[in-house]
Formats: sequence, structure tokens, C-alpha cells
Amino acid sequence: MAPKPDQPELFIPAPPPAGLSDEERIACLRLIRSENVGPVTFRDLINYYGGAAKALEILPTLSRRGGSGRPIRICPKADAERELATAARIGAMPFFTIEHGYPQVLGGIEAPPPMLYVKGDLNLLKRPSIAIVGSRQSSAAGMQLTRLFASQLAEAGFVIVSGLARGIDKAAHDASLGSGTIAVVAGGIDWVYPPEHAELQARIGTEGCLVTERPPGLKPRDKDFPRRNRIIAGLVYGVVIIEAAARSGTLVTARYANELGREVFAVPGHPLDPRAEGTNRLIKQGATLVTEVSDIIEVLRPILGIEERRFDFTDREPQPTALPSPPAPEMASEDVLNAVLTALGPAPVATDAIARQTGLNVQAVQVALLELDLAGRIERQGQSLVALKATAI
Repeated sequence: MAPKPDQPELFIPAPPPAGLSDEERIACLRLIRSENVGPVTFRDLINYYGGAAKALEILPTLSRRGGSGRPIRICPKADAERELATAARIGAMPFFTIEHGYPQVLGGIEAPPPMLYVKGDLNLLKRPSIAIVGSRQSSAAGMQLTRLFASQLAEAGFVIVSGLARGIDKAAHDASLGSGTIAVVAGGIDWVYPPEHAELQARIGTEGCLVTERPPGLKPRDKDFPRRNRIIAGLVYGVVIIEAAARSGTLVTARYANELGREVFAVPGHPLDPRAEGTNRLIKQGATLVTEVSDIIEVLRPILGIEERRFDFTDREPQPTALPSPPAPEMASEDVLNAVLTALGPAPVATDAIARQTGLNVQAVQVALLELDLAGRIERQGQSLVALKATAI
């Protein structure tokens, strides 16, 4: 695996202890559902303008200054109210990155999903988790090993996270349902996929916890599954891979885990078994080879600062402390916008590299990128990387 990147320190306003008001939730959802507002832009708008309502007010101005040739589409209030009402009817609770209750481990990654819908036992989101994922076309031995790992990791105090897919995912959920399991789904929280998991999904929604970033009623699209895999990797301290073919989607989860600085564990398999090709390759690339749960616990114990064999995480979640809101930055001048545009091209480049090339300070570059993003002229990729959109070249 590639070396784990250092995670940048990001300013995220401390969540209000009492949570968001209904109006604040509606404003946050409207901002997220507005045109060209991705996770990074949502975070920056909230940081710079102190809240979603103020950000919504200034959105047209920022988009126009960034060079948009038409008014930016802002999500109507009625649409946001309707979505939240639908979620409430199915028992799903929205959590935004800026409020208490959003999973802290996930919130600590760069550009976390700005909002999650959650249903079930919300306390599971406060406990340290580990993911178990693998092949949909799993072997009997793989299923047996999954159940063993899931049950023993649960006994050690971990919540088991997986993607509710066939094969290894299902076995992981089945084995940990009684002790704590989280299923991250690619579509709406009320959309059952695969169909034969309807009963399991319903049980997890009451006895465990269902998580998604997609609106209620949404059928998962192909591009939603990699996004789901990133959430799985972001929620946990480590990802255990049990059986993965050479082109398995499970390897996407492993890649995200590595990028996010999570531990990647892989169970080796027979060289002639195609279901082991992906896991064996991960081990060659630097993933930790594991054959029993103690291998995993020994790696995670120093990371979590725990001495005991069984991890007791009761009341270990730190409480938020009040932080001052930064002053709203000056809007980017035309000269700054032009300088940043000149530094950009089709290849992704880091923000600090743009600052060095242009001689501008990082905040000035970030403000210019915010305006260009809202105008639809750039795209963000990976770890704080930006590139000029093909249509803008």
C-alpha cells in the first residue's frame, strides 16, 4: 500500500451542544442540494460565513464573481422541507458535519459527506468500528472466517461496519447484529438492495444502524457504490478484506482506507483461487497480513491507546469545545481569480502548490477556488486537489 498521507488540520466550527434548529437544518440541506456545492465547498461556505443561511444569501454573488454565465440554481426551501419530512416518516435522522452526533471519526477526514441519514441505534456511531468487506461470490471458508472475525471483534468491543452486499458483507452483519453492526448503503435508506436482504436491512434499521448520504427513495446508481465505500473506510479504524478478486469493488474500499490513513488488513488465500487474487496483491503492496483476530487487535491497540485485551470505549467520546468563528474573507479580486485560473490545468494540483506558484496566501487561493467552484469552472479531486474542468480549458 502507498504511505498513509498526513491529514491536514481543517477548521470545522464546533457543533452547538443542543444541535441545529429546524430552520438551520433546512438551510444546511438547501445549501448541500444547491448547484456546484460539494463537500469542500459546503465546509468552506459554513466556515467563512458562519452558517448555511448566510451562505445561501451570498451564493449568487460568489457564483457570478467566479464567472458563471447564468444564475446558480439554489435548492428551493419546499424541496428541502419535503425531503426532511420524507426522512422523518421512514425514521431516518439527518446529521450534518457541523452538529453534535455526526460520527467523529468520519468527520475528521478531509471533505466528509456534509450530511448523513441515519436510522437505528445512534449510539453505535459513537463507538470505534472496524469494517469487514469482501467478495459477493464468497466461498464457504470465507463466510465461516467472516463470521468468526466479526464475532470476535465484537467481543473485543468493536462495532462491525460493512456494505450490506451479498457474500462477505452479509455474513459480517449477521454475526455482529446482536452486538453492534452498521450497514452503509449506496441508495436511500429505504431502498432495499439487494432485494433478498430486505429482512436483514429492516433488522439493522432497528437493532443496528443504517447509514447513507443519499436522499430517501433514491435507487443506487453505479457511482454511488464507490461513495458508499469511502464512507465505510471513513467510519472505521481499519478495514479487513476477506476474499477479493482482481477487479473487485472491495479493493476500492481498501484504496480509500489507505488514502484516509486507516489500517488495511488482508486475509491471504490460495494462489489458484481467483477470489484471493485481490487480497494477495494487497499484502504484496503492504497491507497487514492477518489470519486471526489477535493480529488485528495488536495493530489497533497502540493506535487507540488501549492496554486491555477487550476495549472498553464507554464515554470516551470527547465533548466539543466552543471555537471562535473566523471572520468572513474578502471576495477574490479579478486579478486573483485570473492568477489562480492561469495556474490551473487539466491535471489535479494541490492548493498549496497554487499558492506557491501565484505568490498568493492560501486563504486567498481558497476563496478564489470557492468562487470558481460555484461557477462550475473547476472540479475537486482526491486530497484537496483541484483541476480546471474540461469545458473551461
